[in-house]
Amino acid sequence: MEKVSINGYPFVPLKSSTISEKEAEVRLQNFTNHLVERRSVREFSSKPVSIHLIKKIIACANAAPSGANKQPWTFCLVSNPEIKRKIRIAAEAEEKESYENRMNDEWLDDIKPLQTDWQKPFLEIAPYLIIVCKQSYGLDKHSTKIQHYYVNESVGLACGFLLAAIHQAGLVALTHTPSPMNFLSKILNRPENEKPFLLIPVGYPAENCLVPDLKKKKVEDILVEYT
Repeated sequence: MEKVSINGYPFVPLKSSTISEKEAEVRLQNFTNHLVERRSVREFSSKPVSIHLIKKIIACANAAPSGANKQPWTFCLVSNPEIKRKIRIAAEAEEKESYENRMNDEWLDDIKPLQTDWQKPFLEIAPYLIIVCKQSYGLDKHSTKIQHYYVNESVGLACGFLLAAIHQAGLVALTHTPSPMNFLSKILNRPENEKPFLLIPVGYPAENCLVPDLKKKKVEDILVEYT
């Protein structure tokens, strides 16, 4: 079946193949086993990563669903050492303030198993920083505003695709959220309709990299069934 028109809009056949339940379970188990190995990493190697590979990863993230297919995201890719240095300095200033004055005792106690602090050397060591920005509205070539829908949900989905793609490519990442992140807009000179959503260092793990021994909740602890 070829492309068809419905009320004047083009539609194409869904590319899908039916598989047996047994094969589906095998695929899902393999996929789950792969995903549960993904970890947030704070110890990066400075080993170079192919820009071609990074662009393939971002292309995967761009395949995420979005409200009315507006794709309200921008992926800012930073490898310039001077810009990474500026980002680290600004991020550490916000993080120091958070650790010393913004976080309450419960918050600080909750992150003790992660053994983190305000210092973020990975922002300079990782070969790439991907700053995901959300577009509160779009702009056409005449700078006319274009309405966007479900922006946070859409950008969140794209970030999920991005993290899965990074892991699939054999790289590691960290979802870093220094708050507030307005400094990123200034350093990267982003337009008024864009706001930083996530700051994600990407690269290879450092040799002998360690990560916290964390456990995920069991499915029965997060699932509520209505039958």
